[in-house]
Amino acid sequence: MAIYLDHSATTPLAPAVRAAMEPYLTHGFGNAASLHSFGREATAALDEAHFTAGFAIGARASEIIFTSGGTESDNLALRGILLGLKAQTAAPALAISAIEHHAVSETAAQLERHFGHPRHVIAVDGQGRVDPSSVAATLDAAGGAIKLVSVMMANNEIGTVQAIAEIAAICHARGCLLHTDAVQCPAYLPVDVNALGVDALSLSAHKVYGPKGIGILYLRDGVPFISTATGGGHERDRRAGTVNVAGAVGAAEALKRAASRRAEETARLTALRDRLIAGVLAQVPEVVLTGHPTERLAHLASFAFKGVDGEVLQMALDVEGIAVSTGSACTSGSPEPSEVLLAIGLAREWALGGLRFSLGESTTEADIARVIEVLPTCVVRARAAVDFPLRPATGPAR
Repeated sequence: MAIYLDHSATTPLAPAVRAAMEPYLTHGFGNAASLHSFGREATAALDEAHFTAGFAIGARASEIIFTSGGTESDNLALRGILLGLKAQTAAPALAISAIEHHAVSETAAQLERHFGHPRHVIAVDGQGRVDPSSVAATLDAAGGAIKLVSVMMANNEIGTVQAIAEIAAICHARGCLLHTDAVQCPAYLPVDVNALGVDALSLSAHKVYGPKGIGILYLRDGVPFISTATGGGHERDRRAGTVNVAGAVGAAEALKRAASRRAEETARLTALRDRLIAGVLAQVPEVVLTGHPTERLAHLASFAFKGVDGEVLQMALDVEGIAVSTGSACTSGSPEPSEVLLAIGLAREWALGGLRFSLGESTTEADIARVIEVLPTCVVRARAAVDFPLRPATGPAR
């Protein structure tokens, strides 16, 4: 039987979420912008989804924007807020951490290259942590030019969790807004926008047993914002386009479900994750755990294997019926080392061998035992298959 350990890439649709969506995939198919009874039924469902999603993260319904996914939520946050700020400050600058998802890092690069918004990159330590004092130093060195900071709440490749509340306080003390990509978090960490102190936050339903193609952007009331999608007045004029009502209902239900299961599931997965980490480090030579050893997502164990092509190892495990990832599923197929692993100081011969195991509701003790059993042989085979120049190293550079 296949073992699925790639829940950070996507999760299966939970039956309860599917059931909540079903009426709006069939008879309740109306356009929420229509005034007739079909439209009013859809509008009522959409209003309830705004309320439910907002309640799940401590936000008002008016602060919830439904999008097509986490990538659009990140794009909409950075572009929309900078456009809004531009009315107050010419070419406001942006700062991001060195290990952001490409939905943030590539957006920031494009905003600098084509739209004149200077980009600053905040370094991380060898465990992938953003030191809040580094955020303060970056903002102070820019002399007030940076008006928006984006730091991921928990990294999707190595699982390190950031001190978002502390970073938010530093930003606000300097007149700067904070956005966080929290896509990986709701099933494993409390996501409360008030406790975090963030001005914008991105989520994606399919990471928490919800449907694909629907995301959420929390945008605090009063934050300067100009929509980058123009057309109709959907989502309170902040994101034009007919709203995916069934998806919105599913996203809201998935967030509610995640909150209700979080404590029990986090404890269970943490124990399985730690068993996997201990087994891999004990059984496989020349491997390191990547990310913080304890301040990490409960479901995620990530490693770097020296002298291995991560994709070759991924496929070797797939032959054994075990599905894992080389890192972000959005960048799979790239022959280059993970930018995240390079940013935390790993040398190329280690960074090429990054592998992520992300557990989920289906994961059992037997699954973990099976991985520990077959992984050493898979690593031997993957190392034998690799023929690329390795510079001498006695250990992972940090």
